[in-house]
Amino acid sequence: MKHNFYLLWLLLTAATASPAAAQHEQHQKQKQVQDTTRQMQHMQHQQQGMQQMDHQAHMQHTGMQHESTPMSHAFSRNLPMTRNASGTGWLPDESPMYGNMYHRGNWMLMLHYNLFLRYNRQDVFEAGNRGDSQFDAPNWLMLMGQRPVGEKGLFRFSGMISLDPLTVGGNGYPLLFQTGETYNDQPLIDRQHPHDLFSELSIGYTHMLSEEADVFAYLGYPGEPALSNVAFMHRPSALNNPDSPLGHHWQDATHITFGVATLGFRYRNIKLEGSSFTGREPDEARYGFDKPRFDSRAVRFTYNPTANWSLQASHAYVKSPEVGEPEEDVYRTTASALYGRELPGHNRFLTTTLNWGYNYVDAHHKEHSVLLESNLQNDRFAVYGRYEYIQKSAEELGFEEDEFGHDALFGVNALTVGANRQLVELGTVNLHLGAQASVFRGSSELHAEYGELPVSAQVYLRVFPKVMVP
Repeated sequence: MKHNFYLLWLLLTAATASPAAAQHEQHQKQKQVQDTTRQMQHMQHQQQGMQQMDHQAHMQHTGMQHESTPMSHAFSRNLPMTRNASGTGWLPDESPMYGNMYHRGNWMLMLHYNLFLRYNRQDVFEAGNRGDSQFDAPNWLMLMGQRPVGEKGLFRFSGMISLDPLTVGGNGYPLLFQTGETYNDQPLIDRQHPHDLFSELSIGYTHMLSEEADVFAYLGYPGEPALSNVAFMHRPSALNNPDSPLGHHWQDATHITFGVATLGFRYRNIKLEGSSFTGREPDEARYGFDKPRFDSRAVRFTYNPTANWSLQASHAYVKSPEVGEPEEDVYRTTASALYGRELPGHNRFLTTTLNWGYNYVDAHHKEHSVLLESNLQNDRFAVYGRYEYIQKSAEELGFEEDEFGHDALFGVNALTVGANRQLVELGTVNLHLGAQASVFRGSSELHAEYGELPVSAQVYLRVFPKVMVP
């Protein structure tokens, strides 16, 4: 009996001790697994750190670490990228730049674009009989690239296309008091012409004489000569406005010219340049290439006194710009002041343009145009406005000579205000919903045709890239 009790006690002890021993053994195994996992994680972190250091070293070696390497201007290795503009023009240094940047070896590439999907109605209240309405989509897309050449050289190229011939139409879009170019051999009146499919194909080379001085050359077919300030399609103060200025053919219509050669010299913040170019404006065959003539010339002086200002004055002899009046040459003079200021916060800028353009044909045909526009970009919200005064002839507005006389000249005032706000951001793409309204007032002689105060309005969806950080 005593022996049986002792045997029972051994069995109970074994039974109660076995789970405890098993738990102890399992705990020891878990601890070993955790220790091994921590060691592997530590080794992975070390490997990732080494890979990141190798990647950074590779980026520095190939010139791809743009976070710490400032990007240069397209025509100078010693100017900021934000001074880039259309053609060889300058913007204020505190201008915003919207696009996507890519790096491939020694190449820096930038993609810029702007698209408006809109409904546009001119003369909403039918004050006159010149209004029209249309669904359309003005647009453009540009790819730019640059790379250093040796220790002092800089090569760049630019290609720009516009699908306006498809999305706007051959006769352009309705815009009261607008004139210029033709459709079906008839002058476009109260309409803005579409831009050519190939709006720029250009190359340029800059040679650095010192950190303060450069010489450069620019060739375009098509391209933009050294005349007027930045074309309206690329001015920060105009980017939110779908419409071309009424003074386009007094100021910056030469931004698409089939045949341009420009030579320039920069010293510090002063630039002097001259161009030989084709005076004839693009014909109505929007998908092809026009004949290069190099029959016109221009000279331009530009000065950026501070990071907030860019000033220019230019003069040109333009040979036979209009296909409808081939015997008429134009002497064009322009002057402008561009202002840009970066405000505290992300993507907050105030940009303004004051532009004057003057066309002189002869003593009886000399016309002025003035533009003042401004844009306040407050990250995802923008408000903007544009005022214009321009002088246009009776013939240009489509009146018969016996109605007002051959030399009749009329003044036109136009005021536009608009606003837009971000709907959504898809990666690097912004989609903004906006609206704008314009009110016009022409000389009293034009009231019977246009009305006293015709009003136009439009709503649009704007598609464009995010702001770039140099």
